[in-house]
Amino acid sequence: MNNASLRPLGRLVGKLRAALPALSGLLLTVLPALTGAAGPMKIGIVGAGNMGGNLAELWADAGHEVMISSRHPEELKAQAQAIGPNVHVGTAREAAAFGPVVVIAMPYGQWPNVSDEIKAETAGKTVIDLTNPYPERDGPMAEQARQEGTGVADPKYLPGAHLVRAFNSIIYTNLQSLAHRAGDPVAIPVAGDDEHALEVTDQLVRDAGFEPVMVGPLSKAELFDVGSEVYVKVMTAAELREALGLAKD
Repeated sequence: MNNASLRPLGRLVGKLRAALPALSGLLLTVLPALTGAAGPMKIGIVGAGNMGGNLAELWADAGHEVMISSRHPEELKAQAQAIGPNVHVGTAREAAAFGPVVVIAMPYGQWPNVSDEIKAETAGKTVIDLTNPYPERDGPMAEQARQEGTGVADPKYLPGAHLVRAFNSIIYTNLQSLAHRAGDPVAIPVAGDDEHALEVTDQLVRDAGFEPVMVGPLSKAELFDVGSEVYVKVMTAAELREALGLAKD
């Protein structure tokens, strides 16, 4: 075979090489949709304490990009660096603006002040709420929330957000030690009204190393609120569904 006959083949190889970057980008976009797998998400966490910090680490390990926050974000730099390069620091407002998913991981008594700071940034977003009202710590507002149920009380603070209750009924030590455990994973009850927000939360619960159990609409969050029979109990999904009287999947 002479050089002239090889030229068309060489041109074809060159075109294929030039197309590879575009093809790779297309595959990265299309494959998750075809397989049902969700790609990396940007998650802003309002808070950086035991719950927020541990979730940041679990999600960063799963490949998500996370921002933890406080009123003094510079004090969080060492914590973020210890977790890894996928973790950033910012204020509560910056965390709420960081991506399409926002997690509220703060003492319940901070709701009134923080909601004023972040509600403009959370409209239309998936907001995972794991706050719990304790009257002895949070005062009369927590008593009211206990009476109403958090699924009724909390959406008032973030009108326009797609609020989901999840991760409120597990203590941080179990969040640390039981993520991705061998055997049946620990169940995390979830309640919400928006289908897309529930799908996002389902994926993030699994990425954190647990199994989501869909309890129903947001008003049903009282079934796993503080004081309920399943609150901070370690259960498998089957055990949780039985305890709550839910139909099997």
